[in-house]
Amino acid sequence: MPITPATATNRASNGNAEAIMLELVDENGTTIGTAEKLTAHQAPGQLHRAFSVFLFDEQGRLLLQQRALGKYHSPGVWSNTCCGHPYPGEAPFAAAARRTYEELGVSPSLLAEAGTVRYNHPDPDSGLVEQEFNHLFVGLVQTTVDPDPEEVASTAFVTPEELAERHAKDTFSAWFMTVLDAARPAVRELTGTSAGW
Repeated sequence: MPITPATATNRASNGNAEAIMLELVDENGTTIGTAEKLTAHQAPGQLHRAFSVFLFDEQGRLLLQQRALGKYHSPGVWSNTCCGHPYPGEAPFAAAARRTYEELGVSPSLLAEAGTVRYNHPDPDSGLVEQEFNHLFVGLVQTTVDPDPEEVASTAFVTPEELAERHAKDTFSAWFMTVLDAARPAVRELTGTSAGW
């Protein structure tokens, strides 16, 4: 990972990773402090800044990812293209672009803000809580994905119909439908009405 002013405070002087810190926010999304990542997700959860990315191909299909089985939170479940947390002081847009490249090996050819959504989703399997103020982004991907296997188990491009079929039989992240529904106006603007989103 490149060292930037935002990421420098999250790495030890010898280059080893330290505890990952998140931005705590109030109900308006104003930063009020920081907390260690796992601590922020332990019940009842601390409201923190997050982001969710939805990338589409030129046919208007959504790129889904299946989270790697080794992840401590929601392993093996399907979710949107990319999601995560900005480092303290890192702009959500920059964090979304950074993590999309780190997880999937692609840089979006277009990435646009799509609003925010606030939610509280407990994960029954882990007992962790997603208490998030989430910045949404939609965009286009025009290159082949090259996922990091430590982050992503599998990927799939899906139409709305294929998503409905997959959602009925596979396990998805607790937050997936909340963020997708909140992003739908921007998704429709990006993909056009014929894509069916």
